Formats: sequence, C-alpha cells, structure tokens
Amino acid sequence: MIYELKICFDYYKERIALKYWAMGKKLGNFILELNNIKKSFGNTEVLKGISLSVKQGEFITFLGSSGCGKTTTLRIIAGLEQPDSGTVMLEGVDVTKMAPDRRNVNTVFQNYALFPHMNVFKNVAYGLKIRKVSKTEIQKRVMESLELVQLRDYAFRKPSELSGGQKQRVAIARAIVNNPKLLLLDEPLGALDLQLRRQMQLELKRLQKKLGITFLYITHDQEEAINMSDRIVVMRDGTFIQTGTPNEIYDAPKTSFVAQFVGNANIIRGVVNQLDHGVAIIKLEETTAYASVKLSKKDGVHIGDPIAVAVRSENIQLNVENGISATVKEKSFAGGLLRLTLILPNGKEIVASRHGINYEVEEGDCITIGWDADFAVVVEDQD
Repeated sequence: MIYELKICFDYYKERIALKYWAMGKKLGNFILELNNIKKSFGNTEVLKGISLSVKQGEFITFLGSSGCGKTTTLRIIAGLEQPDSGTVMLEGVDVTKMAPDRRNVNTVFQNYALFPHMNVFKNVAYGLKIRKVSKTEIQKRVMESLELVQLRDYAFRKPSELSGGQKQRVAIARAIVNNPKLLLLDEPLGALDLQLRRQMQLELKRLQKKLGITFLYITHDQEEAINMSDRIVVMRDGTFIQTGTPNEIYDAPKTSFVAQFVGNANIIRGVVNQLDHGVAIIKLEETTAYASVKLSKKDGVHIGDPIAVAVRSENIQLNVENGISATVKEKSFAGGLLRLTLILPNGKEIVASRHGINYEVEEGDCITIGWDADFAVVVEDQD
C-alpha cells in the first residue's frame, strides 16, 4: 500500500512539474542549473560536486581531456544517467529524476546515429512522428529545419549518399526540429577533417545565434572552444577548474593547468624577490635570472613566496637587452607560425612563437629573452 502511494505521489509530482514548466512559470533566473552534482562508477569518482548556472541562449563549452567527466555531465543533464547526489534544474524545475523523454532537451552525438534505411526527411521527422505530430506539421517543421542547415535539396537522399559534414547537419536538424530549450552536443565535429570542422564551427555558431537555443557543447579541442563559445568550462578530473569567457580563460587563466591546456602557455617558476608598485620581480628557480609580472588585487603575494607565472608563447620577446639567457633547442613551423623551443639556464624548456617563417635564429644559438610584465599572469601551480 505504501509503495503504491509512493508511485502515485511521484507520478503527480512529475505531472505538476511538467505543468509549471509548460506554463513557463520559471522559479529561477537560469535555463539550467547544476547544483553540486556527484557521480561515481564503482570506486571511481567521475564528478566531484560540480555546479553551474546557464542563461537562456548561451553557448557553453565543456573543455577537457578524455576521462575528465564531460560526457557524464551531459548524460546527467539529458537524463541518461542519474547523479549520486545533487540536482539538475531546467527552467527552475527539478528534473533530476525525470525521464529523458519528458525533458525538453535534445542531444547530438559524434557518430550521428542516423537510421541508414531512412532518407534524410524521415530521419529528421522520426522524433515528431513518435510524438504523433500531424503530417502537415511534420512536413512544415522538417523542411524548415533542413532549410536552416542548408540541406533542403537533400531531403530524399539516404545517409550513405551524404558526406560527413552533411550527415552531421542532418543530425543537428533532427535535434532542432523538436524545438528543444537545450541542445547538447557531444563532440559532434570530432570525426570531421580539420578544414570541414572549422567550416562547421562557423555554421553551428550561426545556427545557434539564429535560433536562440541554448547550446551545451563538449570538446577537447581548445580552438573549437575559443571560436564558438560564449563561456568555456574547463574540466579536470571531475571538477570545474575555471569558467569564463574565451578572453578570460586565455588571458587570465587561474591555474597552471588552464594556462597550458588552453593555448599552451609557458609556466615560469621562481621566488618573489621584490615588489614595486603592483609589479613583482621574481628570481627564476635554480638561476640568477630575474623576470617580472604585473599583479592583480587577488594575487596577494609577498617577498619570499614561491610563485608560478604563465606567459603565452607569442608574448616571449627575443634578443632582449639584459634579458634571460636561453639556447635554441628546436626551430619548427606550423602553417605560417614559427615555433622556437628554448632552454633556460635551469634546464627548463619554454616555447616562443612568431607569425612568418623568416627569423634569423638557428638551433644551438644563444639568445636573450624576456616579456612585458603586463603579459604575464600569476597562476595557481597545479603541476
């Protein structure tokens, strides 16, 4: 009897939640809120209490290496996994235990997951047909979605007749045809070649802005994250290390991990030797060399403190008067970018980069380097 009453209570609780959701009675200011989500598989703690608030129409990217918890986070939002603790709120409604098909959320996967025996039109229409939408409405909405992804003329082709980029656009059309409040994209461009991936980045961002749908995007590609996102969530070992705009993540990383993962910054370690009007002079570890970094109010460093400083490769200056001695270990090119691997007096390696390939320095040369204090950032040392 008690069990039957519990089932009845849960049923009506979900119905009430759905009613308020449908009426648009938002209980919070965000379309999505993750509150202290934890998840383990066996003895492995995959998510360690993550929290995030997402506004309507934002393009949010979860950026991190394989195994950091990105996909698990998306699966919990979609309802495909249950968290061990914490809550998932959609438009102010707790949907943590709500079935996936009762959430106004759609997912685009890396493998497209298209039905090979159906043409493009039927693939896109499948979800609407399951929901018993009228044929007239299906025809209208499917063709509108295909128009948005520029595939209207491909409606009656089979997936086997499409390129990788076209298949990906079909998968996106199938997701947006349901008018979801939230679109989850799990490394959707990972199987495409570099040129096509860059083209699709622009198309996805254009589509997102036009539709006004909130996108939650997963990638391990920092270029994708910087090019497409309104905000980036950098993940590591089941935690959110830093959340911010692309500019904040790139120019003001909080930790050595973020600095190196997004943009491959150099991490310079040493001890604070002098403080002078908001600038710290540091003595590099195991050397007699000195360098500087501009401090922010949050840094709170003191003379004698160990310190880690992030400097982007493009901000390393070469042949600086009274600079730090360095030996050129390697000279390489990536497109139109020159990369120099340099050895400091303490044996540590750093990288300097320049646009163009004409720079008269060769492997084995001894040069001096430095950087402007304004282009160095104090970071929490996580290595």
